[in-house]
Amino acid sequence: MNYDPATLSNINEIQTDHIKLDLKVDFEYKILDGSATLSLTTIADNVNRVILDTKCLNIKSVSQDERQLKFHLNNEIDCFGATGLHIELNEPLTAGTKFELEIAYNTTIQGTAIQWLEPSQTVGKKHPYLFTQCQEIHARSLLPCQDTPCFKLTYSANIQVSRPLRALMSAIHVGEEEIDDGKSKLYKFEQEVKIPTYLIALAVGNLAGKEIGPRSTVWTEPEILQEAAWEFADTEKFIAIGEKLLTPYEWKKYDLLVLPASFPFGGMENPCLTFITPALIAGDRSLVDVVAHEVSHSWTGNLVTAANWEHFWLNEGWTMFIERKIIDRLHGEKESDFHAIIGWSLLEDDVKLFGENNPLTALQPVLKGVDPDDSFSYVSYEKGFNLLYHIQKVVGGSEFFEPYMKAHIKEFAGKSIVTDDWKNFLYSFMEKNYGSVKKDALDKIDWNSWLHSPGMPPIKHEFDQTLSKECNQLAERWNLARNNENFEEFSPADIEKFTTLQKMAFLDRMSEFPPLPHSVIATMDKSYNFTTVRNVEICFRWHKVCLLAEYEPNFPHVVKFVTEQGRTKYIRPLYRLLNNTKNGSDLAKKTFIENKSFYHPIAATMIERDIFKNEPAK
Repeated sequence: MNYDPATLSNINEIQTDHIKLDLKVDFEYKILDGSATLSLTTIADNVNRVILDTKCLNIKSVSQDERQLKFHLNNEIDCFGATGLHIELNEPLTAGTKFELEIAYNTTIQGTAIQWLEPSQTVGKKHPYLFTQCQEIHARSLLPCQDTPCFKLTYSANIQVSRPLRALMSAIHVGEEEIDDGKSKLYKFEQEVKIPTYLIALAVGNLAGKEIGPRSTVWTEPEILQEAAWEFADTEKFIAIGEKLLTPYEWKKYDLLVLPASFPFGGMENPCLTFITPALIAGDRSLVDVVAHEVSHSWTGNLVTAANWEHFWLNEGWTMFIERKIIDRLHGEKESDFHAIIGWSLLEDDVKLFGENNPLTALQPVLKGVDPDDSFSYVSYEKGFNLLYHIQKVVGGSEFFEPYMKAHIKEFAGKSIVTDDWKNFLYSFMEKNYGSVKKDALDKIDWNSWLHSPGMPPIKHEFDQTLSKECNQLAERWNLARNNENFEEFSPADIEKFTTLQKMAFLDRMSEFPPLPHSVIATMDKSYNFTTVRNVEICFRWHKVCLLAEYEPNFPHVVKFVTEQGRTKYIRPLYRLLNNTKNGSDLAKKTFIENKSFYHPIAATMIERDIFKNEPAK
C-alpha cells in the first residue's frame, strides 16, 4: 500500500501517468491561467472519486470527455493545502481503467510554489521574472495534482509568455510559435522520463543561453551570461564521471539556469534544467561543487526517488556520497575527505539547533502531521552520507561498494523506493556477488541507531586531516591571542595559500570557540579582509563569527548580505543570530519586514517563524 503523510490525494485508488499543462503567464495579475489535463489509471476497484492536492488555486471547472463533473474544495488551508480537490466521477471505475480529467484553473499570488519578481529585483532591471520551487510539497500550488513522490509521471506543457520573455522548464524544449496577437510566444516542452511532481519546474524571464558542453547550455539574464558560462565550464566533467560511476545519463540535456538572487537554495536538481543561485559565481570556480551535487541528483533523487519525505535521505545522502566520489575523481581523496569534515560540522550545527533528542534529527523521521519543510536540515545529507561511507568501509572498501552503487541505480531506475527497499537490495547484492561474509558484515551494523535514533551518527569516521590541520592550527593561535592580545604574529600571509575550503574550515573552527573579543575580530579583519570578500561561503562564516561576538560594526554588512541574496542556507542562520544579539533584534525584524517581498515564499515563511517566534510579522 502506498503511504505518504504529506499528500491528501487518494493514492491507493488513483495513479497519475501524465500531465499536460496549457498555461498563460500573466505578470500583471501575477497568475498562471489555463488548464491541466491529467491522464489517470485506477489501481483499485469501485473508484467513484478523484482527490487531488491543491493549495491556493482557483479551480474553475473539471471535465471528463467534455462532460462537466461535480467538485468541491475547502477554502481553509494549512501547510498541506486544502482538504483536497474532491472530484465526483460519473460512474464507479474498476481497477486498470484509464481516463483523463481536464481541470481549468489559475494560480494565485498566495501560492508558495511561484515567486514573481518585479523588474527591480532582477539583474537587468527592465523585465519581470518568475520561477517555481516545488520541493517538497509546493507543486500543489502550481497545479492540481497528486503531490507525492510515490508516483512518477511524464509531462508536457505549452506556456504562453509575452515577448521578449522566454520560458524554460524541467523538460526538453520541443518547439515555439508566434501567437496571433503579435505580442506573445508559445513555448512547448516534453518530459518523457518519468519524474515526481516536485520536479516540475518553470522559469520565465529575459533569458539568454550559451553552450558550455555537448549537452549543456547555461541560461541567465544577458548581463551575467559570460561570467556564468566561464564559471560553469567544467559541468560536462561532472556528468561524465557520474556516468562512469553509475549508468548512462538518461535526460538528454543538462542545462543550468542561474536565477535571480532571491532563489532560496544553492541548487535545485530539476531534470534537464538545474536551477542555481547566482551566489555560486565567485569568479574563481571555487563554489562549482554545488553543480557536482545537482548533477549527481540525475541518478539519485531524479532517477531513483524516495517514495515519501520520511525517506528523503535516499535522495540527499546518496547524492552527497556520489558528489564526493566525483570530487575524489577530480581532486583526490584528501579534498573529498575535507568536504566530509566540513559536512560533519554542518551536521553538528543542525543537530544542535534542532536538539539532539529531536525526532526530526533521525535519518528516517516520522513526519505524520509535520510539514516536510520543517524537517529540512543537513541530517538527510550528512547523516545519510556517513551511513553510506560506513557501509562502504564495512563491506571492504570502494572496490566492493562501487559495483553495488551501479547495481542500485539499475535496479531502481524509474522507481520510487523506501529505506527497506534499499536495504533489502543491499543485502541481496552483497550476498549474491560476494557471499555470506559481506552479509555477516552488514549484520553487525547498528541499523536502528543509524536510521531511527535522533542526534549525531553512532560512529564518527576518521577522515584525512591534511587540509584541515593548518586551518585548526591557525584558529588555535587566534584563540590564544584573545588572552595576550599579541597580534603582531598575524598577517595576510597566514591564509595566502589557503583554498576556499580551508578558509571556510578556519572560520567554522573560530565559531566553535567562545565569542571573540571585539579587538580580536577587528584585528582579524584587518589581517584577512573577510568583510570585503566576494565568496559567499567565506562571507557567511565571517558574519557568523562577528554575530556570535555581537560585534556591532559588522551589523550593516550582515544586513547588506541578507538583502542581496536569498539562499536560506545563509540568511536563516544570520537572521537568527542577529535577532539573538542584545542590540540587533529590532534590526533583524525591521530588515526582514522591509525585504520580505524579495525572499521566496518558502524562505520568508521560515525566517518569519524563526525571528517572530510564530507571531506574524507586523
